[in-house]
Amino acid sequence: SFYYGTFPAGFLWGVGSSAYQTEGAWDRDGKGPSIWDDFTHKKGKVFGNETGDSACDGYYKVKDDIQLLKELKVNHYLFSISWPRIMPTGIKAEQLNEKGIQFYNDTINSLLENNIIPIVSLYHWDLPQVLQEKYGGWQNISMINYFNDYANLCFEKFGDRVKHWITFSNPWAVAEQGYETGEHAPGLKLGGCGAYKAAHHIIKTHAKVWHSYNNTWRSEQQGMVGISLTSAWGEPVDPHSQTDRDAAERYIQFHLGWFANPIYKGDYPEVMKNYVGRKSAQQGLGTSRLPTFSVQEKTYIKGTSDFLGIGHFTTRYVLQKSFPFLQVCSYHTDPDLAELVDPKWPAQGPKWLYSVPWGFRRLLNFVKTQYGNPLVYVTENGVSEKVQFTQLCDEWRIEYLKGYINEILKALNDGVNIRGYTAWSLLDKFEWNKGFSERFGLYHIDFKNKNKPRYPKASVDYYKKIISANGFPNSREVENWYQKAMDTCSTTHQLLATDSLIAQMEMVTEIVLPTVFTLCILISVVLLISCLRNH
Repeated sequence: SFYYGTFPAGFLWGVGSSAYQTEGAWDRDGKGPSIWDDFTHKKGKVFGNETGDSACDGYYKVKDDIQLLKELKVNHYLFSISWPRIMPTGIKAEQLNEKGIQFYNDTINSLLENNIIPIVSLYHWDLPQVLQEKYGGWQNISMINYFNDYANLCFEKFGDRVKHWITFSNPWAVAEQGYETGEHAPGLKLGGCGAYKAAHHIIKTHAKVWHSYNNTWRSEQQGMVGISLTSAWGEPVDPHSQTDRDAAERYIQFHLGWFANPIYKGDYPEVMKNYVGRKSAQQGLGTSRLPTFSVQEKTYIKGTSDFLGIGHFTTRYVLQKSFPFLQVCSYHTDPDLAELVDPKWPAQGPKWLYSVPWGFRRLLNFVKTQYGNPLVYVTENGVSEKVQFTQLCDEWRIEYLKGYINEILKALNDGVNIRGYTAWSLLDKFEWNKGFSERFGLYHIDFKNKNKPRYPKASVDYYKKIISANGFPNSREVENWYQKAMDTCSTTHQLLATDSLIAQMEMVTEIVLPTVFTLCILISVVLLISCLRNH
């Protein structure tokens, strides 16, 4: 049932984005190439062979986008720094890009001038391409020191103003989709070992960066360093079946626990060690495909998070499914489970993202009980639509935000220590291997228009009301929000239609008129030559 009430005073409301998905300017002002630049420039890797070369042109539209944040009345903006924009090869000793550093300085200063708190992720998937080519990226232990140098440069240049740092955003996707399935950059299919090895190095890197901040910067800058982990909730198909309950537990441990357990408890979840170890032994391997931490490493890693960022989008039903002995095992067959969905769950766009708000409260309570009730910031939560036609009246996104934010309010009443919420995302943007075919934005972008104008969807107006009221004060007021939001989007639709028509006319003017002019000149020349010959 829906719960009416408000959030605690000081609760932070915000929106988020990431560098590669929004900035564009992929080779401008001294930026080096990232693995996503390389990946998207290869045919067949991304839907429609689209790239983030220009994306939302966010590099050139910082002031415009900060104006959108002011319109929303958010407290914070979560964005990522592009490692190759400030360190083109990824190696500090080789080269720094002052223009890139200045870009982020200007962005941070503009946010603070508008009373918006910057929450900064150091890594949202755009590894410098040089480090991938030279060392194999996150398969190589040398990444730990290179990333630590980069993090310390960020602390040095921006830490006097940035007080909330995220080391890695959704490292599960970096490891599993970058090095296991190859769906994401760098596109490697190192089945069975690649994801575990990448995750192992990422966890050690996170710990090293936390200790660097703790030892060198904390006393002076007084900030916090955490990590952002994204996980769905796993619900047993039959809650009365111990087998299904165990399978659902494994689902969470193989997603969230894979990274959270070492950071909060010092080691991988026992169930992961047992299952991957047993499957490795069946393959005839001498050691487990899941790497191990030494005693010193366990101590070093445990406790290295001042807060836990939680990204969450959807839920799955889970049941036990034994996979037959396979010569080539993978991360997906290791936990012996199957995922199901309820066909009644709403799914506006992609078939992976079903709206199941109650799963969020359960996930947040799991975090509370498993990891000692850490300080939590919700760092990503939102819903996308498939692009068939422009949809500014996004009532499904309003329902999604209303339902999921309400579950956070319930979780707060359960005693979960949640300090802030970040809606994902501010803008429609480049969605990795899906290109521009999926749209998560509260603001629509007309990518066919060279100026890439932003238009508010109905969800902007609705989210703004939640922020102003700091929650859901009463049923009458909340019901009025919906109608007002839908009225606003109808007006915006008319504006968009007019702008699109003008843009098409401009395009016709830019392309057709020069073409006609050129043809006229050619015809004149031909006629002149003909006349001269006759004469």
